[in-house]
Amino acid sequence: MPGSPMRKVALRNLAAHKVRLALTLLSVVLGTAFVAGTFVFTDTLQRTFDDIFANEAVGVDIRVSPEERQAFGVPLAVVDKVERTAGVRAVEPSMLGPAVLLDSKGKPVQTGGAPSQGQSYTPADQAVGDPEKFVLGVPPSKPGEIAINSGAAARAGLKVGDSAKVVVPSRSTAEAPTIPVTVTGLFDMPTDTGLFVGMLFEVTQARQLFTNGTSVAYLDIAAAPGVGVDELRDRIGKELPGFKVQNGDQVRADLREQVSKSLNFLNYFLLAFVGIAVIASTSIIYNTFSMIVAQRLRELALLRAVGASRPQVGRTVVVEAFVIGLVGSVLGLAAGIGLAYGLSGLMNSFELGVPTGSMTVLPRTIVVGLLVGLLVTVISACAPAWRASKIPPVEAMREEYKAIGESLRRRTRIGAGLAVLGVLLVGIGAQWTGKVAAEVVGGGAVALIAAVLLAGPALSQPVLRALGVLTRPFGPIGRMARNNAVRNPRRTAATAFALTLGLMLVSIIGMAGASAKATVDELVDKGVRADFVLVGPSQNQLIGLPIGVPDKVRASVPEAGKVVGFRGTAAQIGDDSMRGVSPDAPISGMLNYTMRSGTDTLGPGDILVSQDEAEEHNLTAGQRIELSTFQPDPENQGKPKKVPVTISGIYENSTLLGEFVAAPDLFTEITPTDFQNNFIVLVAAKPGSDLTAMRASLENAVKDFALAQVQDPEQFKGTQAQQINMLLAILYGLLGLAVVIAIIGVINTLALSVVERRREIGMLRAVGTARAQVRRTIYLESMLIAVFGAIVGVLLGIGLGYGFLRTLSEFGLDQIAVPWTQLLLVLVSSGVIGVLAALWPGIQAARTPPLAAIADL
Repeated sequence: MPGSPMRKVALRNLAAHKVRLALTLLSVVLGTAFVAGTFVFTDTLQRTFDDIFANEAVGVDIRVSPEERQAFGVPLAVVDKVERTAGVRAVEPSMLGPAVLLDSKGKPVQTGGAPSQGQSYTPADQAVGDPEKFVLGVPPSKPGEIAINSGAAARAGLKVGDSAKVVVPSRSTAEAPTIPVTVTGLFDMPTDTGLFVGMLFEVTQARQLFTNGTSVAYLDIAAAPGVGVDELRDRIGKELPGFKVQNGDQVRADLREQVSKSLNFLNYFLLAFVGIAVIASTSIIYNTFSMIVAQRLRELALLRAVGASRPQVGRTVVVEAFVIGLVGSVLGLAAGIGLAYGLSGLMNSFELGVPTGSMTVLPRTIVVGLLVGLLVTVISACAPAWRASKIPPVEAMREEYKAIGESLRRRTRIGAGLAVLGVLLVGIGAQWTGKVAAEVVGGGAVALIAAVLLAGPALSQPVLRALGVLTRPFGPIGRMARNNAVRNPRRTAATAFALTLGLMLVSIIGMAGASAKATVDELVDKGVRADFVLVGPSQNQLIGLPIGVPDKVRASVPEAGKVVGFRGTAAQIGDDSMRGVSPDAPISGMLNYTMRSGTDTLGPGDILVSQDEAEEHNLTAGQRIELSTFQPDPENQGKPKKVPVTISGIYENSTLLGEFVAAPDLFTEITPTDFQNNFIVLVAAKPGSDLTAMRASLENAVKDFALAQVQDPEQFKGTQAQQINMLLAILYGLLGLAVVIAIIGVINTLALSVVERRREIGMLRAVGTARAQVRRTIYLESMLIAVFGAIVGVLLGIGLGYGFLRTLSEFGLDQIAVPWTQLLLVLVSSGVIGVLAALWPGIQAARTPPLAAIADL
């Protein structure tokens, strides 16, 4: 067939340039691996959770539970009502809540982000659903006995018969900070659930620990023989408006959907980094094929001269791209599975409690991985292939034809227009907050990135001439390196673009981290007057400080002048949800805040509201209103229960206080048992107290709670900074692949550049240039290109970082900081990276035989 000889030409050309093939393949492999690895990782998590939830509510016909997570649960009156419903054979109330297991040394068993909870155990002969599978010992039969999942028991160093202690934050008092228990049995979970800790308690003790005495977490119901499950479900649902009434399949589907939504966010988050890596790969592949076509002008012209048509010439380039894309995609799929293992290991290294399982590779992953690799490679090669097909046969055989290029004027004008548009969008978006503002800034970011892509060649020339000051100490060799970087602006800009993109994101992430730390520092330095801050376990944000910590400190630390425990709470005004705090003592003198009207004194049934909430709902000090809780009222058609309150004052918006402040008596009325704990306790010393001695007293007072950490304000800021750094480390790790691809692009471009300038390098060697000088020229040229890309990326990152951070100010991130030291280190590191990337191309250039290179035609 007519195309066959041209395919042979393409394949032989690939085989003849193995190093170039390997480097181009590597960029495709890395991009495809990131795509495949992301899907494999999230699919594996999804299947693992599916396996976990497949064992949830097994044997249960119907489950009744509250619609809202913040609800108290299902009232006992509802339990009685359901038991009397026709068609119901049995009802099993379940109680559960946060609980922390202490290991054999009295230390909390860490779970990362996984739950640590206690739950009621119902004997097998009374249970509605399938009972737990015990591998050792027996279930708890009386108060003071517990059973533990075997994975948690192994981490805690506990076995059947051991004595242990449990902390239930909502029930941990100054007199009884922990609950002594005996381990009676170990049960198995259906699959590996990460760092999950599950404890089973006897029913009466579970009701005491995890409920307010009037509600249970949910009801499992068994239908009587001959009664249709869906029919009974609908009957109960009509009787219980405001509650979720589901059959077993719906319960499992609901749980899977909740996890799926969370995993979709993770998937989109990871795919955002995939997109960055793919864009970097596209830039490199495009640049590679552009240079290949430029180097093969005479070869392609000869093919045209001996009868090859324009489509055939263009097809040779596309065939090369197709082969590279296909091979790179296949290798990338295999590497993606390894990358998924790496992502799982990265999550586990930070002890995030992510469940693990055997890797899942779906057909969709294979198809998407292959398509991404093939499409990116082939599309990137289309423009160079089109240029190859337009080569005039006779003209291209002339040596000087290689130096002729299209004018940069048109693309520069378009790039300049996009730059103006991008700056305007970022500036406009930065004036507001919220999702729409962030989308406007995002649109500006896309315009600015496109502007850099188009106007980069024109921008590179003046910037590189200015950067020539860095190479001036190297004399003529330095000038030669600068001139080499300047004379082909398209190649220089395309080489630097991938690095620009990666370092732009490094700068944005760095600004976000620095701004978050600055915001925390500002809040603590200017908002908190305490000498000590008590916080819960930093590795599990789901567990707060025990409710009894403030009382214990007041009773046991004589140096403590004022102690305030802050508890989180939530309620509604109309349909508007509000989140706020409920201090267990007056906050005056402990926090800096400004009252706009009324008083900050909270009597029974009083609340304070923020200025924004007051303006939105037209509220005034002294006004009497009703707060809606998240608990449905069965006696009022399932509508939310109402709590009458008085607005005692209105304060200026405060990140520390949230949207409202509730009196202590309201806290227990509107806050479910699960959420009744302190998220922080502030302690101020009496005048003249020895803070060192006071710290020792504090540590001694709270040691029995096991969860409390004593910190001074500086240590508290340091702890928050560590958590921010952990998140930044994950982001930088994910972003690192794009930077690696950019480095490969620099290596690839320089290697091709050495081939392109073979005669020039041979001439230099012939007139006396030493090998070391040739190497140095390549090193300096690479350094200039890398620094140029870094400068553009950092400047772009600062501008976009400012715009995005301004849109987040309503979420409390109101301090914008630029990490200048880090960014300076990025610039210096980019120069070092440029030199390292040039090592192999520089050595190859220095080995060029002078006479043979000059003789090449």
